[in-house]
Amino acid sequence: MKDDIDYSKLPEHIREGVKRYIENGVPPGRFLMAVISNKLLEAFYQADEINEERMSDIVFWFYYEAPGNCRGSEDIMWTWIRSFKKEPEA
Repeated sequence: MKDDIDYSKLPEHIREGVKRYIENGVPPGRFLMAVISNKLLEAFYQADEINEERMSDIVFWFYYEAPGNCRGSEDIMWTWIRSFKKEPEA
């Protein structure tokens, strides 16, 4: 994973959710799940006014700034989230 991810290009109110998802595998809210899963019609439906206005910035940010293996489909998103789960020790 990139060590120098620049979250400052995202709307301020979604930065922490995106950071938790990327760095810790914490499932995001419905809007971010839709963006990450490339379900853009659903993302527009879930978006607040700010996210709707900044949708292209958010999508471009995920494409150019986020790790490539954390976005693109719902399966990819859940695989990313599961990758942070620790296996129970025997």
